[in-house]
Amino acid sequence: MGLASVAEIEKNPTDYPLLDSAKYPIAYAHINRITKTILDSGGVYSKDEFAWRVKIIKRDDVLNAFCTPGGYIYVYTGLIKYLDNETQLAGVMGHEIAHADKRHSAKQMVEQLGASTVISILSGGGQPGALSGLATQLIGLSFSRADETEADKFSVKYLNGTSYDARGAKYFFEKLIATGQSGTTPAFLSTHPNPETRVADITAVWECYGSKVGQTFDAQYMQFKASLP
Repeated sequence: MGLASVAEIEKNPTDYPLLDSAKYPIAYAHINRITKTILDSGGVYSKDEFAWRVKIIKRDDVLNAFCTPGGYIYVYTGLIKYLDNETQLAGVMGHEIAHADKRHSAKQMVEQLGASTVISILSGGGQPGALSGLATQLIGLSFSRADETEADKFSVKYLNGTSYDARGAKYFFEKLIATGQSGTTPAFLSTHPNPETRVADITAVWECYGSKVGQTFDAQYMQFKASLP
């Protein structure tokens, strides 16, 4: 399913203008370093099983990121430029990695379509275009409240095993609230509960993990943003 989503994204450069890693090696060095730091935290169950490839989408008007099954991560330049420090981005990426690590997309597809239908599509037994349709659904998938809550929790867990401040996603929500954008929160973190509730929940999980205060890496994040077009 993840590879099918990748194929849909890569054949649609109008909606998904991917930043060329050869032209922007510094930007990709930063995003790959952040991804590797999270994966090396010791908390990602599928670390050695999934691809964990990250791509940057050049859309300054979109505050978003998503991860397809199999660990194919996409981050919009709009989100990177909106955030203030590396810990905030790591918190969002940890959340997205958790969706893949916990196989939330696959579970959603099975719940919506039924296991036999999903298996038939993936094995080539579905109607023409069925796999493409499934992949398109995955890209814009809305997760359940339980999935979003679990992804928030594991974002804290992953970052707690790094030098980052593990409350990265909390700081993102606080920024949304402060700038008055909580009503238009990106789909990848908006399902429910609301941003204010999630700030409290993330803080509670952080306290359960020992309340370790990590770093935010403001200076190197400014270098990352400066490397983007």
